[in-house]
Amino acid sequence: MGHTQGDREKLLTRVKKIRGQLNAVEAALVEDEECSQVLMTLAACRGALNSLMFEIVEGHIRFHIVDPDERSPNSKQAQATAELIEVLRTYLR
Repeated sequence: MGHTQGDREKLLTRVKKIRGQLNAVEAALVEDEECSQVLMTLAACRGALNSLMFEIVEGHIRFHIVDPDERSPNSKQAQATAELIEVLRTYLR
């Protein structure tokens, strides 16, 4: 995954935070915490995973498919790529 090399430390930090959130879910279940607290923590995990997923997908699109910033902004391919990235950003965040 060549496109993640520059952001590797940032991505690994995000993974560690997600792992911490999942550990908090486990601890809440072991300690028989309120359902609402477990659900809120799970929602935070899901949001963090979605954000990580988007960041990697966006990098993949820009590195392996086409970078709309590198092409003529008026080209159909650059516009379609930018639209796809925006749809994914909205969906995954």
